[in-house]
Amino acid sequence: MARMTGTDNVAQLFPSAAPSLSPEDVRIAEALVFAAAEPVEESTIAQRLSNGADVGAVMEELQRLYDGRGVNLVRVARRWMFRTADDLAWALAREREEKRKLSRAALETLAIVAYHQPVTRADVEEIRGVAVSKGALDVLMEAGWVRMRGRRKAPGRPITYGTTSGFLVEFGLNAITDLPGLDELKGAGLFEGKLPAHYDVPQPDDGAALRADEDPLEDSSALEQAWTPVAQEEG
Repeated sequence: MARMTGTDNVAQLFPSAAPSLSPEDVRIAEALVFAAAEPVEESTIAQRLSNGADVGAVMEELQRLYDGRGVNLVRVARRWMFRTADDLAWALAREREEKRKLSRAALETLAIVAYHQPVTRADVEEIRGVAVSKGALDVLMEAGWVRMRGRRKAPGRPITYGTTSGFLVEFGLNAITDLPGLDELKGAGLFEGKLPAHYDVPQPDDGAALRADEDPLEDSSALEQAWTPVAQEEG
């Protein structure tokens, strides 16, 4: 009986890989994503594959192989990670550490930051129609979903805020543009009625580059400098 080689073993593991793909590259990509503590960038994966390997095609093949399994390969924040299949979340509910529940105020603040970024505290207050307590943004930053971007070129030079890659990972988004638009919000029953004239759900943009009306932060104490006493917020 002929002795099986390592290549033969790989072929048995991934028998349906496209002819143009190296099964060994698929295995390497799988190992890299599995062993990583954080989602992995394609550029990092590409560095470990064979010369000339099509990393995009490799990841698509690996994603196909995990389709329908207990864990799925997903692309979030333009990076790759394994995640428990959505329909099995109930099975792991007891194993997960219960996350801090966000108040309605914090959820509304997060939505405003996500869609309207970069925003200042005053921007959030104007959109919500009520004062925003320091705690609302503190909770979102402690969760790793919101970050300080810079300072608005305006009187008082207020801090501007935006979302993080952690926000994308937490909510399973590959890019901020994957946030639902108005039609999707209506279809999910999250929005009823009509928007005011000349108003629409904004196109979210979390680009890292500062805008023309933003200056960079000077130091790590900017958060304390950004806040002034505010009225107690509702619940």
